[in-house]
Amino acid sequence: MRCVIARFPFDLTKSGVLESMKGIKPEPVLGESVTIGRRTYPVKQVGQVITRQDRRDFSAGEVVRAMTQLGFTCRGIPRAAAPTRVLTPLQQASAMLGTPVAV
Repeated sequence: MRCVIARFPFDLTKSGVLESMKGIKPEPVLGESVTIGRRTYPVKQVGQVITRQDRRDFSAGEVVRAMTQLGFTCRGIPRAAAPTRVLTPLQQASAMLGTPVAV
């Protein structure tokens, strides 16, 4: 499949991407990711390996678009956990004591 990443055309195939990523250790995923084989890689790491370009030269969206068209599973930015309610010291002490038990 022909795609353009950072204004340069690339002929990518699913088997070619699998071969390129073989033996590459995944970095920690903090943003968008792509699953290749049984491993999940950051999108920018995959883009750097398959294009041999600096990560600043292309966007994550360009790589996500290309990997999706090749049939790889891409995930967006992980959502932050819902904010938890902060308890006052009195509420925290009350929660630690528990509820009264009927006798």
